[in-house]
Order: sequence, then structure tokens, then C-alpha cells
Amino acid sequence: MTARLAKRHAAERRFRLLGLAAIVLSLSFLALLLVIMLKNGLGGLDWSFLSGTDSTDAATAGVWGATKGSLLTMLVTLMLSFPLGVLASIYLEEFAPKNNRWTDLVEVTINNLAAVPSIIFGLLGLAVFIGTLGMPRSSPLVGGLTLALMTMPVIVISGRNAIKAVPPSIRDAALAIGASKVQMVFHHVLPLALPGILTGTIIGMARALGETAPLLMIGMRAFVTTPASGVTDPSSVLPMQIFLWSDEIDKGFVQNTSAAIIVLLVFLLAMNGLAIYLRNKFEVRW
Repeated sequence: MTARLAKRHAAERRFRLLGLAAIVLSLSFLALLLVIMLKNGLGGLDWSFLSGTDSTDAATAGVWGATKGSLLTMLVTLMLSFPLGVLASIYLEEFAPKNNRWTDLVEVTINNLAAVPSIIFGLLGLAVFIGTLGMPRSSPLVGGLTLALMTMPVIVISGRNAIKAVPPSIRDAALAIGASKVQMVFHHVLPLALPGILTGTIIGMARALGETAPLLMIGMRAFVTTPASGVTDPSSVLPMQIFLWSDEIDKGFVQNTSAAIIVLLVFLLAMNGLAIYLRNKFEVRW
């Protein structure tokens, strides 16, 4: 018995060391990336760069136009994907008939959509929003709609898991005091599931912020020197701006590329920080 316990404890220590090594390796790559980006781009971060727009001259190029385009695109994405994803997850988990062919088909389709390559959504946005509906090319509206299609399955899956994790006793107690099923869902189940739903939203929005392939298909690689004043104006986004600058021959754009990556990381951290704050604020212990 002592030998078996010693063997189990040794296996547990090896597993802990393996997990620690994986964390250290991942953080080392992240730290190396940050050091390289800060070394190459920190000198280019000034007010003229942050308030300027795209230019053929590296000395006068800036990221405000792309930053504003990313902000508008993310707002459109969030305003569409979050409410629709939450409502879809509520219906599938609470109201949809169980062991039904239609429900099973919808569930399988959503799971498959979450694994579809992002460029497929770009082709879909090009064909539907631009080709069929005639929406303006290279606009945050079309970009947000395309990214919302890509983000929604992630929110639906995480929302269903969060709703499923709410104890059945919460539902039984609400129904026992006379609440309708809709009141039970929106007054009791949804507030408890909201932190888990926001976690999935953070993951989906972070993925959408860094995407370039779907936006490339709808024309958001255009050379735009005037920041968008609305969601229908031509615009670029930060990942696409980084992609375009990294392909320039002028060596001055190397510093601009690194500086734009720093701005993108700060944008991502700020967006995730706000989402985490809201998640912790709505979190309820039960």
C-alpha cells in the first residue's frame, strides 16, 4: 500500500510539473512577443501616430482610422451577436422540444458553424450582404454583420452550457411561487447564467477582433485616409492595417507595424477587461 501511494504521489508531482512547464512555455512565448513588439514599436507611439490615418509615407501614417473602424465593427458585432446568441441559447435549452429532429438538426448545425473556417464567413458576407443586399463594401456595417455570423455560434454554445449549469432547484422554486416559465427564465435563470454567457462572449469577440480573412473578402483592405463617421462609410480595421503595413517595402513601416500591434493588444485588453468587469459584477454565488 505504501509503495502504491508513493507511486501515485510521484505521478501527481510529474503531472504538476508538466502543467507548470506548459504554462511557463506559453508565457515565455507571449513575453518574447511583447518584448519584440515593444522594442520595435514603442518609439513610434506618439500622438501623431495615434491620431493619424493611413498614408503612403511611414512618417505620417497613423492608426486612428483603423482603430475607429475596429471600434465601429465590434459595436455592430456585439449588438447583433450577443442578443441573438443569448435568445437562441435560451430557446434551445428551455423552450425547444427535446428529442426532436428539428432541434437536433439546429444543434448539430450550430456546433458545426463554430468550427467553420473564418474565410467561409467572409465569402458568405460577400455573397449575401454585398452581392445580394447591395450593402456598402468595406464598411463597418458589413464587417460587423460578417463577424456576428462567426461569433454567434460561440455565444450560443457557451450560453447553453451556462444555462444548463443553473441548478434545477432554481427553476422549481420559481415555478412553485407562481412565476411563469418566461419569468422563471429571465428573472432567475438568466441572471445566474450571465457570467458564463459573458465568458463565451469574451472569447468570441476576442477572436473577431483579430480576424483578417473574412474582412479581406468584403474589401476592408481598402486604402482609406478619412476615418469613418458612421457604420456605412468605408473603413479599415487594425488587423487589416497591420497586414497591409507588414507587406510594405519601406522599412519605416516596420516600426509602424509593431506600434499598431501594441495598439491592437491594448484595444483587446481594454475590451476584455470591460467584459470581465461586467461578468464579475453580475456574478451571483449560489
